[in-house]
Amino acid sequence: MKTGLLNILKGTFLISGDAPKNWLFIIFTSFLATVMIGSSHSADKKVHQIAALNEEVKELRSEFVDVRSDMQQLKLESTVMHIVEGNGLYPSEVPPKQIKVKSQINSKPQINSKPQINSKPQIKE
Repeated sequence: MKTGLLNILKGTFLISGDAPKNWLFIIFTSFLATVMIGSSHSADKKVHQIAALNEEVKELRSEFVDVRSDMQQLKLESTVMHIVEGNGLYPSEVPPKQIKVKSQINSKPQINSKPQINSKPQIKE
């Protein structure tokens, strides 16, 4: 046991008769270690990107809520009336009138002509 550990520390396994097999194993493990380190760095970079994107989402969500509340305020009738009063527009003092249209289609079909529509608009106050 003591001699085996001493041989490893001296590096005699790298110059012995089956050294090419050992060198291939060392190169392979070095390659795997390099791939693992690169993968770890890549994963860390993605974690930082995700954290930054989450912060941006929070900021955009709060901005959306602010803009939505401002828009709700601007849609109010009182706000619209106040804004258009500056342009000289005021609400009507006379209530709107309702217009009803009654239509009748002639029951007698005429040859080579379209049916006529008789309509009489009626104003209801």
